[in-house]
Amino acid sequence: MVAFGKKLKERQIQEWQGFYLNYKLMKKRVKQYAQQMEVGTQDRRHVLKDFSRMLDNQIEKTVLFILEQQGQLASRLTNLREQHDALEEMPEISQITELREAYRAVGQDLLKLLCFVEMNAIGLRKILKKFDKRFRYRFTDYYVKTRANHPYSQLQQVFKHVGLGAVVGAISRNLHELQDRQGSYLSIYDPPALPLQDPVVDSINAAVDRLSHSTNFLNFLAQHALIMQEELPAPTDERIDDERYHFMSLLLNLANTFLYMVNTYIIVPTADDYSMSLGAAATVCGIVIGAMAVAQVFSSVYFSAWSNRSYFRPLVFSSIVLFVGNTMYALAYDMSSLTVLILGRLCCGLGSARAVNRRYISDCVPLKIRMQASAGFVSASALGMACGPALAGILQTNFKIYKLTFNANTLPGWVMAVAWLVYLVWLWISFKEPSRDIEEPPASSSETVENGALEEGKQPLLVTSEEKQEDDEDPEGDGSEEAPEESRKPATSIVSAYRLLTPSVKVQLLIYFMLKYAMEILLSESSVITTYYFSWSTSTVSIFLACLGLTVLPVNIVVGSYISNMFEDRYLLFESLSTMSSGIVCLMHLFLSVPRRQILLASEIMVCIGILLSFHMIIPYTIPQYVCSGLIMFVSAEVLEGVNLSLLSRVMSSRLSRGTYNGGLLSTEAGTIARVIADATITLAGYLGESRLLNITLLPSFLICVASIVATCFTYNSLY
Repeated sequence: MVAFGKKLKERQIQEWQGFYLNYKLMKKRVKQYAQQMEVGTQDRRHVLKDFSRMLDNQIEKTVLFILEQQGQLASRLTNLREQHDALEEMPEISQITELREAYRAVGQDLLKLLCFVEMNAIGLRKILKKFDKRFRYRFTDYYVKTRANHPYSQLQQVFKHVGLGAVVGAISRNLHELQDRQGSYLSIYDPPALPLQDPVVDSINAAVDRLSHSTNFLNFLAQHALIMQEELPAPTDERIDDERYHFMSLLLNLANTFLYMVNTYIIVPTADDYSMSLGAAATVCGIVIGAMAVAQVFSSVYFSAWSNRSYFRPLVFSSIVLFVGNTMYALAYDMSSLTVLILGRLCCGLGSARAVNRRYISDCVPLKIRMQASAGFVSASALGMACGPALAGILQTNFKIYKLTFNANTLPGWVMAVAWLVYLVWLWISFKEPSRDIEEPPASSSETVENGALEEGKQPLLVTSEEKQEDDEDPEGDGSEEAPEESRKPATSIVSAYRLLTPSVKVQLLIYFMLKYAMEILLSESSVITTYYFSWSTSTVSIFLACLGLTVLPVNIVVGSYISNMFEDRYLLFESLSTMSSGIVCLMHLFLSVPRRQILLASEIMVCIGILLSFHMIIPYTIPQYVCSGLIMFVSAEVLEGVNLSLLSRVMSSRLSRGTYNGGLLSTEAGTIARVIADATITLAGYLGESRLLNITLLPSFLICVASIVATCFTYNSLY
């Protein structure tokens, strides 16, 4: 993988060097401010005013240059338009070809300008983040609020890039008209628009997509999936993506995600009955359900490592192991063996290929549709979560074939075994292993030093050899002694990955642990609790769990769309800046001026309220209390998960975007360990009696939730 710093260096345009934001100067100024404030020679108010003026001057310099370049492009397009009009009267093939090449030349210059804008946007985002981090002050919020919507805003000229859009449209339309359409009179504006097969236009559209990529529902779902992406993909990366992409393989990847989630939750409504039929207590269902999560803790690691070499073989192995595991689960009834039952669930957990599913989307899906594929990953998971319990409610029958029993307990195992067998055949026939024969040359040692520092955003956008030495002394910009060449390497172990986490990221992983723990307690013990208090049947429990699962997508639609709409009202401009890479999220506001980290805190409080309402106190426990409290807890946890993971996907170190021990693996392990502990808690609490099960299992959920709220408050200003 080529370091981000090397990609950025390769895209710099030397003749425009004096018009880039002077990142080096601004970084030095931030350091000077910190030193002056330490000795008391400057106060915060003066620092904010002086740095704001400096940013305004730097942005103005860049904006005026962009406007000048836009004017030159517009002038060239005007001249080409006159030539185009003349050709319509006396068309000649040679002149049409020359005119087309002239438009393509303008398109190439436009690409240079788009790259220039993108690099400056990333530089501005990084210096704002650096200022916030150094002074523990939300300067970014202040700066964007005061500049984004001002009528004389320089930021609007850059990041709404209306002028650039007009140039893109002119080039695309004219190339479309000059292309041989065999007598067609359709233009790019007529539906259905005919595709324009031109590499220059394709490159321009890809660059514009990166530049104008704003937060919407698909983006919200994709971040929910925590599929890490690089900030500045190179054109070669986009070409490689197109070569690797295979639609049927992507569909098989999403089908694996869906079936695994069905497999996880299909046994929840009947696990207690199955345990009792084998002579165990009903609360042993916690061990039966949690066995799959226990195995997933280990399978996530080896599947993540395996995906470095292949995608097809891990998916085949996953399907075989899940087929065997579900068969063992179904046979445990006739064998009267609780051990076989638990081993079957352990096998199912060993087949968890969710790390492969995430990695395939991140590595093998083109950037232009990666957001949709990531949203599909979350949607497939949500649909599987809802379909699992619903399917269990349907499988209410009892018959025998020879010595094999088919009833409500065993049918989930048999149905999933058949489903995985069919999937395995489909996988074997249709999956296409992505090519891995394109390798990048290794960077030299001197390049590695520079690239590592630039990846962390501590090098200027255009750096000289004299400046490089100073930055190498402190590659992290915060006094760390980590070698610069190490700053771009992926983590090589769980321990090294953990060391890359900042305190705020650790808090977010704690939040993820908490919500997964609370949700697992609610779902896994639902059958035991509802049977004890309300005498619900398996079908009723299945309907309740299916209804909970069906809230996942609507909640994400509402939250994602509402965040997008509120954000566009106030911060659409700067989102073009902040979403070009994964480094800053403090700009997202929900209630016009309420930042996303306040949504995080509000959601945690709502989860805590849901847990409190679930306790059985003095008054009799009723169905409305259980359903309403469970709904509040589950829906709030879903909102919290979406916001938390979308935040986490942006603030996690770029070194965790690739390799075996990546950000997706860390979040998966945190959630899986939470599920394991929750299921173990249910089983252990069962020894104290079913009458005490509810309150005893809810107490740890409440304490962890309070701890996460306190941690969020203490790290509030650093949650980006």
